[in-house]
Amino acid sequence: MKRIINGLFFFVSFILFFSACQKKDWDEYYGRPADLAPPIYQQLQARGNFTNLLAVIDKSGYKEILGKAGSWTMFAPNDQAFEKYFQEKGISSVADINVETAQKIALYGLIYNPYRKDQLSFYQTPVGPDTNGAFRRTTAYYDFVYSENGRKVVNSSRNGINYVAGENNNKHIPYFIDEQLTANNIDHSDYSKFYPGKTFKGFHVAQAEVVAADIPAENGIIHEIDEVIEALPNIDQYIASNPDYSKFKALLDKYVVYVPNADYTKRYHAVTGNSDSVFIKAYQSLAFAPNNEGYLGGQTDGQNMSWSIAVPRNAELDTYVAELLKYYGGSFDNAPASILLDFINSHMWVVPLWPSGLQDIENSQLEVATFTQSNIIENKVLSNGNFFGVNKPQEADVFRTVYGHAYLNPDYAFMTRAIDGSADVKDYVTAPNAQTSMFLMSDADLMAAGFDYDPNTSQWGYAKPGSGLNPSFGGQAGALISRLIRTSVLTEKAENFAGEGIIEAFNGEYIRYNNGKLYASGNIAEGTEVAIKEVRSAVNGNAYVTDGMLKFAEDNINPGYTLKTLANSTDPAISSSYSHFYKYLEKSALWIDAAKTIIDGVELGGFYTLFVPTNAAIEEAVKAGRLPGDPITGAPNFNASTQTAAQKDAVERMIKYSIMNMPINSSVAVDGKKEGAFTTILKNAINESRILTVRYAPNKAPGTMELVDDTPTPNVATVNLPVSNNISNRALIHSINKVLKF
Repeated sequence: MKRIINGLFFFVSFILFFSACQKKDWDEYYGRPADLAPPIYQQLQARGNFTNLLAVIDKSGYKEILGKAGSWTMFAPNDQAFEKYFQEKGISSVADINVETAQKIALYGLIYNPYRKDQLSFYQTPVGPDTNGAFRRTTAYYDFVYSENGRKVVNSSRNGINYVAGENNNKHIPYFIDEQLTANNIDHSDYSKFYPGKTFKGFHVAQAEVVAADIPAENGIIHEIDEVIEALPNIDQYIASNPDYSKFKALLDKYVVYVPNADYTKRYHAVTGNSDSVFIKAYQSLAFAPNNEGYLGGQTDGQNMSWSIAVPRNAELDTYVAELLKYYGGSFDNAPASILLDFINSHMWVVPLWPSGLQDIENSQLEVATFTQSNIIENKVLSNGNFFGVNKPQEADVFRTVYGHAYLNPDYAFMTRAIDGSADVKDYVTAPNAQTSMFLMSDADLMAAGFDYDPNTSQWGYAKPGSGLNPSFGGQAGALISRLIRTSVLTEKAENFAGEGIIEAFNGEYIRYNNGKLYASGNIAEGTEVAIKEVRSAVNGNAYVTDGMLKFAEDNINPGYTLKTLANSTDPAISSSYSHFYKYLEKSALWIDAAKTIIDGVELGGFYTLFVPTNAAIEEAVKAGRLPGDPITGAPNFNASTQTAAQKDAVERMIKYSIMNMPINSSVAVDGKKEGAFTTILKNAINESRILTVRYAPNKAPGTMELVDDTPTPNVATVNLPVSNNISNRALIHSINKVLKF
């Protein structure tokens, strides 16, 4: 028995000794290192100058979390910051701060994951950090359910009516680090503009300066700051809080929808015991939802992106809207819904807008600010973006350009719709630097011209005036209205139409003018004219109110038809410039359809420019033996039946070399604007197009236009300006003083 007892004693002693050795090894290997910094809460205690913050943390209910677990970065206001805060709020201590405010301080200064100063500017992408991209981080603070318009609501964490379960729409906190500002071309002065009275010193969190960075803790990193930062409002909350912006807020409210949400209703009931339904407050159609804290993806994209908005004060908004909507009684309620949407979205940027980038950073409509720094009455960095209070509304390009004179006037609803259906035209007439002119076509004018529009099918209809037919919708009607719109937009700004000249339309066709009277190809064909009644200015040109419409010619008005008209003119100056050429043409094999006046090689609807030798020039060519006729008198022989094969060929070559087949949407006017080499419908021996070159004297005066053939010793012809610039259907016909070397 004694041996058994001694054995047991030895065994127990061995086990105890072995366990002690094991525990020592375990502690040495796995135990908490002696030099490890304490958790955030205890580290704040140890530093001695965060007693007020600790009291706030206690009141917020986060002592347990910050004292033990987690992985955080804390922006920690020191006691001096709280003393300043107490004075500003008119309170004496943390005891005067309620729980909600304590949470707005403690949780808003707390961001997920530990970041040293040199890591805060890293944008955490799915494929790794992007250096110097970030200026915000998601905080632990979010707004829960609140009351609005008789409902219990919670803010959307997405644009539109999308809802993502489990997201709380956490707020972001902004910070400014020297390297990050420099890398993103953000001027250091921008900080002072957002925080008046503050000077940028390299590392700030909102309005606070970081006075001690990278303080280690077991569960994170602490950055000591010299200001108390309460949770910032988002854009929606700030606008609602300021009565100076109530008119703009009322416009935003037109896009609010409240969507019932069972998930939030259940959570709200569990927290409060209240059985009211909870609705998601969302915004439809806008460039972004002003209450969306999560940017686009609700993940890390909010680290380097945020919204921006410019909001005009009530008085300036009222003045601007009264003028903008003068044809709608000064109210958005009477205007098409698209006008209000364009107005609001023009004040929204889906990227951060910095004061130094006003003229560079584009808004949601891809336009830079039309207000200047002097128009900004306040700047604020809010939890979901940058805010600019302004005394001058943003002027959308769709309002301030010539397009606006149609868009903002109900008399031109058809024209607006036609422009909207022609993307290239709309892009041009809404470009503020385009320098254009536009002739306004009223609904009454378009209907009188045979056009109509069916909004149910989104189709245009057309019936030729006087036909007695109802408009036929679809088919060619859309193409006709598209061409008509393009004929009514010019490619330059015309101050007036005094004197006589020619000007190019957007579709490459031309319009002639003579002392305020205008003529497009269709007007010339039907013998009508259009007079200007009123000029309305815009940033990119002028819009003209006229007493009729500029019309394009139908396909039966072609270069052959116009040549015939010119040759048979009762004006000797005109007939003597074109009749010989035409007589050669009508007797040649190129005149393939006399009834339709069709020239072989000239397609209906194509773009052409004709340079026609005068009668005198042709007679000189006859005398030189280059064209058939009497070489003594120069009288041409137009009768193809008495011409030799070589003479017939010469006539055809002369005609073809006089006709430029132009690129699409192009003709050459005698206006000093187009020069260079152009192809003709004449081919050489290896089937290449022969070339004519257009050139001007250095002063570009139209009367100095010359035409040069492509031979080694070329002939040079001069254009006869007084009888040139004759408009046909997508073609121009000019007179020249020589027959070129065909």
